[in-house]
Amino acid sequence: MEKKSATEISTLGEFGLIDRLTSRLKRRNATTIMGAGDDAAVIDLGDEVMLLTTDMMTEGIDFDLSYFPLKHLGYKAIVRGVNDILAMNARPEQVVVALGISAKITVEALDALYEGMEFACNELGVDIVGGDTTASMNGLVISVTATGRAKREDVVYRSGAREHDLICITSNLGAAYMGLHLLEREKRVLKGVDNPEPQFDGYGYLLERYLKPRAKANVLEALRNEGIRPTSMIDLSDGLASDLRQICRASECGARIYLERIPIAQQTTQLAEEMHIDPVIAALNGGEDHELLFTVPLEMQEKVMQLGLVDVIGHITRPEAGVILVTPDGEGIALKAQAFDR
Repeated sequence: MEKKSATEISTLGEFGLIDRLTSRLKRRNATTIMGAGDDAAVIDLGDEVMLLTTDMMTEGIDFDLSYFPLKHLGYKAIVRGVNDILAMNARPEQVVVALGISAKITVEALDALYEGMEFACNELGVDIVGGDTTASMNGLVISVTATGRAKREDVVYRSGAREHDLICITSNLGAAYMGLHLLEREKRVLKGVDNPEPQFDGYGYLLERYLKPRAKANVLEALRNEGIRPTSMIDLSDGLASDLRQICRASECGARIYLERIPIAQQTTQLAEEMHIDPVIAALNGGEDHELLFTVPLEMQEKVMQLGLVDVIGHITRPEAGVILVTPDGEGIALKAQAFDR
């Protein structure tokens, strides 16, 4: 028999792989409004809809227990799951936690992990309502399934952006990426050193942005209070370049963002220069920011600016214009999504 050649995942890219796996899925229930293709699935409940999403973190890929405090890890795991619900403009309500546990994990370690999870749930007003545990041969695995609820007309999809809409983000970018680089640098430098003393002075903000990202429920509440409904939205987890392209792809549009409008924290720029990394690359492609990237109608510009909680970084264009980063001298650079590398 003729053997089929194996296809490496890297040849498809992350989003190409997702498309390939989900393209064969058929919708069998009328209650399934949205399946794969957005931050969360949308399920019909009558006057309201339920939002459902799952996020997985694996040791050695998404976190390193040599420097990631377990309380912070638990907190971040909940925020990552809940942020996908918020990105659909819904209110999160419950989470289910599944763990793959290796032999090196102690009961006390799991106590710390759940302490961080409960702290995040208390902040966000959600309940842990169950889960599962199993043995793992390759380190700790954390899977968080989050649910939420919204009125059908309030749900915001990636596909709603329209020409001339403003492109907004909820905070500065690249800080989490540089926080990770700082932790990795100190791990390398102090390898084999007795009583290591990592040098984190002056970079506490970067560490917090990576180890303990904060959900932006307050921004969505402020938008609702002002009568502003985003036309599209996504959780900024894969980097501005990739996630903006996801909105443009779903909405069949283009975009222009302006380099001088992308907020980058001083600590991000300082450490990037120290480590010979372009801070713009960190902001565009770093990922792990867990901010909200969203669009609003142009006529809402004054209201949005008055909030003081978001930055307007560009606008939506026709699809043939592409997804473009405009430099201060007016040069347009096409943004590319980063390759799948995990």
